[in-house]
Amino acid sequence: MEHPDSILIVDFGSQVTQLIARRVREAGVYSEIAPFQSAAAAFERMQPKGIILSGGPASVTTENSPRVPQHFFEAGIPILGICYGQQVMSAQLGGNVIVSGDGGEFGSAFVEVKSPCALFDGLWAEGERHQVWMSHGDKVDAIPPGFTPVAVSTGAPYAIVADEARRFYGVQFHPEVVHTPDGGKLIANFARHVCGLSGDWTMAEFRETKIAEIRAQVGKGRVICGLSGGVDSAVAAVLIHEAIGEQLTCVYVDHGLMRAGESEQVVSLFRGAYNIPLIHVNVEELFLSGLAGITDPELKRKFIGKTFIDVFDAEAKKLGGAEFLAQGTLYPDVIESVSFTGGPSVTIKSHHNVGGLPERMNMKLVEPLRELFKDEVRALGRELGLPEIFVGRHPFPGPGLAIRIPGEVTKERCDILRKADAIYLEEIRNAGLYDTIWQAFAVLLPVRSVGVMGDGRTYDNVLALRAVTSTDGMTAQAFQFPGDFLPRVATRIINEVKGINRVTYDYTSKPPGTIEWE
Repeated sequence: MEHPDSILIVDFGSQVTQLIARRVREAGVYSEIAPFQSAAAAFERMQPKGIILSGGPASVTTENSPRVPQHFFEAGIPILGICYGQQVMSAQLGGNVIVSGDGGEFGSAFVEVKSPCALFDGLWAEGERHQVWMSHGDKVDAIPPGFTPVAVSTGAPYAIVADEARRFYGVQFHPEVVHTPDGGKLIANFARHVCGLSGDWTMAEFRETKIAEIRAQVGKGRVICGLSGGVDSAVAAVLIHEAIGEQLTCVYVDHGLMRAGESEQVVSLFRGAYNIPLIHVNVEELFLSGLAGITDPELKRKFIGKTFIDVFDAEAKKLGGAEFLAQGTLYPDVIESVSFTGGPSVTIKSHHNVGGLPERMNMKLVEPLRELFKDEVRALGRELGLPEIFVGRHPFPGPGLAIRIPGEVTKERCDILRKADAIYLEEIRNAGLYDTIWQAFAVLLPVRSVGVMGDGRTYDNVLALRAVTSTDGMTAQAFQFPGDFLPRVATRIINEVKGINRVTYDYTSKPPGTIEWE
């Protein structure tokens, strides 16, 4: 997707490069990330109005450390270097970088503003001290010709440097992280004031541009889309349908592992509210019979993924095939696939998705959300008029309830978990807490406990409740419910769900735990 007003972010391997893109987009400016190896090609394609150089783990002082394409500095556009980005810019323009003799500067620090600077417009004044987040082992020892220091810290005499004539700026700290309170505003000043961009990149503009793109790509071709019930596939399907109408057919594979009422919601929304052609395939028996006896979570995931593909493939053939496959790929997935190291940064566990279909089915991909972050997808969903129950819902794993039932998965255990989970989420909504929580769900444990109900002894299932707060799902903290909430939920579940006589709450953070149990 080409934008006339955009900023290119050159990735040198920082763990928080995505946050730079987020801050730029929060300023209403479109941005893209490219690893330094392919930055020159991205520059030619995008013709950006500004460049941001990210941090990274390398040392400018070592041989063969990553560099910026030299012609970037001769393009006449503003450049902002962050941490390693500041250091590599200094080294390439005639300054000097050394390994800090004092071991570097890490964590919270304060910078003192020494001179006015375009980055500070309407924000910081000369003589003020402001909190920032430092994380560097090297530092600039001599700045290049044309630069002046405009802010200092205890460990970095060149905490912020500026060459106002060329509109080049370098900051030793990380403005993109929340630990730098004014960091987002500094990046917004660079994007809006220094680069002169209007900040009018909106979901309405994205919607209009993307619809035109989809029409140009698809032409009169046929598109099929696998619906999971999640927000990504739902938003992708509605956007594509707006672009090409009945050339799109959605396939909803109902594997019997969804939450209470979810299948009915999906079918009603797409067939009713949007009148989108939808094939609803009920294959609960196929999935549950195949899961019988499987207790290993990875084997569960692989079976569900393979069987989903088999069913989807069969339904696509019944349609007579299609030229295009629609997927709800998001920008973090794209970034990871072209990361600093040239490949995925982590080994990803098996997922229930349609990732194996294009090669097998010889179809071209339509991925209208591949430039968006999760919250931007939600904003687009609202722009498209999707109901909040879809747009704002918590993440739900592809394998569904199968990985919220440690041990063997059976219909009886799915039904018990569905009822308990519905009560839990209903109480969360009633308490007005749903939007405060990143993800909440129940887990049916492979454990039974003794209880007393009425005058009799029970020996029934144990349920665990989980709720976490997070910004991106990479780290998470257990949500602290008000004092009377959990006892109330536990009482309702035990009274209303036959087969459960004990309820626990999971206080584990991530790390060391994961959000899901399997």
